[in-house]
Amino acid sequence: MINPVHLRTLVEVTRLGSFAAAAGRLGYTASAVSQQMSALERDTGVALFLRSARSIQPTDAALVMARHAAKVLTDIEALMAAAARTQDSASQELRLGIFPSLATYVLPRILQNPAWKNLGIDLRVSVAEPARTIQGLRTDGELDVALVYQVGQSGLAWPHTLNRQWIGDDNFRVVLPAAWGIGAGSKVAADHLSGMPWIVHHPGTSDATVIERLFASCNLHPRVVAYSDDFHASLGMAAAGLGAALVPELALLNRPAGVVVLDVPEIRLARNVFALLINEKKTARVQLFVELLADTLQKLGTTG
Repeated sequence: MINPVHLRTLVEVTRLGSFAAAAGRLGYTASAVSQQMSALERDTGVALFLRSARSIQPTDAALVMARHAAKVLTDIEALMAAAARTQDSASQELRLGIFPSLATYVLPRILQNPAWKNLGIDLRVSVAEPARTIQGLRTDGELDVALVYQVGQSGLAWPHTLNRQWIGDDNFRVVLPAAWGIGAGSKVAADHLSGMPWIVHHPGTSDATVIERLFASCNLHPRVVAYSDDFHASLGMAAAGLGAALVPELALLNRPAGVVVLDVPEIRLARNVFALLINEKKTARVQLFVELLADTLQKLGTTG
């Protein structure tokens, strides 16, 4: 019998192109992903990957199976949710911790989606930064699910007993004051922005450390004119001409007039968004909510 977990892993491997990338998205090790794919090949009797010392290449059979698997998984989740509603018509309370930009731009779209009304979830929301919401998931905490982000591999830690699911990526973009005369979408080398006035994170935070290292690696040495951990404040100051800033795409959904977004090839950085779930709270309804969240984030164009 084919394990649905293996099908979900197959979908991610074919989408991302490697075991390691799929492992990062799903919260596994690369070795665990490889073992799952070998088990799926045994169960189906089909060779799904051409393996070499440096890469894996999905076969045509793998690509076809992945397309069908995505629909099968959706159907399974819908059936589980329907069964849960039949067994218990009462709403399930879900105590959700969520960081501000996700609460501002993604959660309202979910609540307005007709699919949300069919989930039967009674939502309780706490908006806070990831470190605070993770605390709420600990023993006898006040949360069931925490939506958090990581920049690079630094910063957050959570109990190993939690279930982690990748939701999407919120890519950082370089913005400049339009008054500086550089056209929107212009491709600019990072070192050409060195010495310009910049609005940056407060030093000492995990995000600031990752960004500082990235800037140094591409010979970008900012002349700091402001410290701000509030992206909307950074955008407002950039629009007023104070300096350049690095902000995530979610914040750019409410971009003010007076800023332009650049293409800086050396600066490729994202906030990786995850759902952390207490295993005993992970019902079919909650899983469907997480899937709806991931789908909504992807449709906003902030992943990939």
